[in-house]
Amino acid sequence: MNTDLVKYLTAFLKEYLPRDCGFSPHTVASYSLSFKLLVGFIANKNGIRPIELTLADLDVECILDFLDYLENELGNSVRTRNNRLAAIKSFFRYLEFAGAGCLVLARQVNALPLKRFKEALIDTLSHAETKALLEAPRENTFSGIRDRALLHLTYSAALRVSEVVNLTVADLRYPSLDSVHVMGKGRRERILPLWKETKALLRQWLAVRPETDCPNLFVNVRAEAMTRQGINQRLAVHLKTAVEQQPSLLSKKRISPHTLRHSCAHHTLEATGDIRRVSLWLGHSSLQSTEIYLRVDPGEKRDIQVSVLPIEVKKGCFKHADDRLMALLTDMGGKIVM
Repeated sequence: MNTDLVKYLTAFLKEYLPRDCGFSPHTVASYSLSFKLLVGFIANKNGIRPIELTLADLDVECILDFLDYLENELGNSVRTRNNRLAAIKSFFRYLEFAGAGCLVLARQVNALPLKRFKEALIDTLSHAETKALLEAPRENTFSGIRDRALLHLTYSAALRVSEVVNLTVADLRYPSLDSVHVMGKGRRERILPLWKETKALLRQWLAVRPETDCPNLFVNVRAEAMTRQGINQRLAVHLKTAVEQQPSLLSKKRISPHTLRHSCAHHTLEATGDIRRVSLWLGHSSLQSTEIYLRVDPGEKRDIQVSVLPIEVKKGCFKHADDRLMALLTDMGGKIVM
């Protein structure tokens, strides 16, 4: 049995997003997960099988209940909750385009506001902490040689973990290894020059990388492409080693591959003082995405402080100032007739 929900959701995920919108497989997978959670939640709430759901079951009340479920029961952050809502809104905009006959419902869903949240400061590593983490993998093992190259490239090129996963051997300029071609978020391409240290580590990795038909640059011991989960696990292993050299790493809330990207951006801003260069290096679509690094850089604020002349204020003298309490009592006492 195929309901209208099955029909339109299938076309949305398999045709509209990848073919008409040009979304990447990673983005389509993220949208699919959002609807897997939504459909599972509503089916469980209504006591029916997911395949029996119709578009009418996805009303505003159910969607709001689902968003509360994400936050309160699954422990999702507000940012994740908003991303799930954005995927749902995108589907209902598609329904308007596809003529699904639910125009009123689509407009009600698209009118739902994103939830505001406090944007916390990003957590970055110091130069010493970064060095300890990059040097943690052992140089005399297959995984150590690979992980050194992987972590160094992730930091020096400020890569997202999805960009690291999708890198292929062909993305390196061979044989000089002077640069790497990166396909970023929103299919924005950038070509980044590589440090000589990074090039040396990549050469060591390519020398031991197994012969395989897999095009991905970084592969595991089975000669299969490394996954996001695999990279996170390897980073956690090396973090334990790095802590022995830099105990201050224990004070960090959470260190992920994205922390290396943030750290590179912060260090680049410290070195250049130019937010536009940082934005170009990171592949951001606008400076607004990059301005968060200005908030964590005290050097920028010191430069502002130095550039503004302080206003000279004459020092006050309060030696003979009236005591406010005594003045009040005097004023009130003056109204008493003796």
